[in-house]
Amino acid sequence: MLLSLFFFLLIGNADGQTAMINVQGRNTISLNGDWNVIIDPAGVGEWQQVWREQKPQKKTDFFEYSFDNGPVLKVPADFNTQMSELTFFEGTVWYRKKFHYTLQPAKRLFLHFGAVNYLADVYLNGEKLGHHEGGFTPFQFEITNMVRSGFNSIVVKANNARQKNGLPGLGYDWFNYGGITRDVNLIETGKTYIKDYSIQLQKGSIDTVAGWVLLDGLHSRQKVEISIPELGIQYKAVSNDEGLAPVYISSKFTLWSPGQPKLYKVIVKIQTDSVAEYIGFRSIETKEGKVLLNNKPVFLKAVNIHEENPYKKARANSKQDALLLLSAAKELGCNLVRLAHYPHNEHMVREAERMGLMVWSELPVYQHIDFTDSAVPAKMGAMLGEMVQRDKNRCGIIVWGLSNETYPGASNRSNALVELTKRCRGLDSARLIAHVINSHKYQGNTFEVWDTLYQYSDIVAVNEYAGWYMPWQGKPSDTKWKITCHDKPVFISEFGGEALYGSKYGRADEAANWREEYQEKIYKDQLEMFATIPNLAGVCPWLLFDYRSLSRLHPVYQQGYNRKGLLSEKGNKKKAWHIMKAYYAAKEKL
Repeated sequence: MLLSLFFFLLIGNADGQTAMINVQGRNTISLNGDWNVIIDPAGVGEWQQVWREQKPQKKTDFFEYSFDNGPVLKVPADFNTQMSELTFFEGTVWYRKKFHYTLQPAKRLFLHFGAVNYLADVYLNGEKLGHHEGGFTPFQFEITNMVRSGFNSIVVKANNARQKNGLPGLGYDWFNYGGITRDVNLIETGKTYIKDYSIQLQKGSIDTVAGWVLLDGLHSRQKVEISIPELGIQYKAVSNDEGLAPVYISSKFTLWSPGQPKLYKVIVKIQTDSVAEYIGFRSIETKEGKVLLNNKPVFLKAVNIHEENPYKKARANSKQDALLLLSAAKELGCNLVRLAHYPHNEHMVREAERMGLMVWSELPVYQHIDFTDSAVPAKMGAMLGEMVQRDKNRCGIIVWGLSNETYPGASNRSNALVELTKRCRGLDSARLIAHVINSHKYQGNTFEVWDTLYQYSDIVAVNEYAGWYMPWQGKPSDTKWKITCHDKPVFISEFGGEALYGSKYGRADEAANWREEYQEKIYKDQLEMFATIPNLAGVCPWLLFDYRSLSRLHPVYQQGYNRKGLLSEKGNKKKAWHIMKAYYAAKEKL
């Protein structure tokens, strides 16, 4: 793991820079707030070179663009929900932010973005810093040698247009919120600073940390000290010429769990820098068809969540948004949240960990991916690296989800995803890996569950919508299962059906009427079926809140929403909510 992730840190993203972890623990200047924008539906801003911000010098000069006296958008936030004319916009918006700065001696300066959806080109004072692809992972640029003393101007071209060879691709069932959707910060460091570190228990252990610290700068060979004051730990090492120092710490840790989400203050220190954050320690493994947390079986009482604040009808991005969503999951009785179908913002991961919620974090490798495009495997690898890079010290994350509902018959699909799985194990061998499959056969009241990817996964994750997309073929309690990887834990990663809260039209036993009673019956039948599944290690209804989707077209019942939520977009509890809450309450608490 150490060599594989170190190699990723060396190559970075397409522009050669890897985003710093633990931004909250750094010396930062926030660039959040009001940004001037130019809306560019025709895509002519590139030709006009709007990033140069040219002004007329002579009486005959004119330019057909200007950031001044135009629209202003908030950052972080999606642009779709800030201006009515941008509600369904998928294209380019140019952002500009001016800031005042004076670089101090012996300091370095970085420009860090939490995420921009989907393509981002970044300019400083008219010069291009670089490009980033991917709407849900962080990136940064060093601007030490480019920042001016005094006023500076950042311009970002944000384009959320769907890409045929993008991740996700052209078709997906969630709202395509565009823009600078997460925090933007300037990060100031010394000439040599703590670039990265991995401090987690090694696989199979509950008392030994095997990690590393990576320094960056001219004086990368330094003494490194890691302290955990509560445990009286003061570990010392020396970094090599590449700035890498190994970390081996043994102690009797109070292990993190949903029932006791213990976090320790960990301080990493060198002569020229110091970084602190709260880190937990736990082990996660599978054995004999069970998921083991800290060497004890755990039943995963989960729910799927999209990164959307239902009350604002907007992309979730703040700590308050995270608490709203996660508190609802806790009230349901969950001990795990599946953050679908892309890496969510860092507040979601950190707050889940503090609240005792395990996390399934996932790549946007979803359905209509063109695996024959030579650029796709490289993009998957880059996004995987960025996902693992940001959250590798988050003990709450127990599963890396690498794909969802991809098509087994698609050319090069299995080869590409097997290679991605191998790469993930090289980056992080201490978490579980999953590929979610919905291509099972259901006939004669028997589920036949098989896919090549299950051979490379730690759990058998199944999306099945019996009772909704496929009618029951017998009594749910008489369901049979043929699972090829019969020795692995089985996780029902999606199930459910749609219902409009409060709908009373038509018969309750007809799906076309979108009654809560119909959804409730699906859930009751599903619970009966769960008792027939061998090695069942957890279930995860789709999903917590009704959420916006451009593919949901019914003008009366859907109104642009996927209505499979246990809660409406206004927070109303549907009848199915109470079914799941009772089911989870009956499960042994961890």
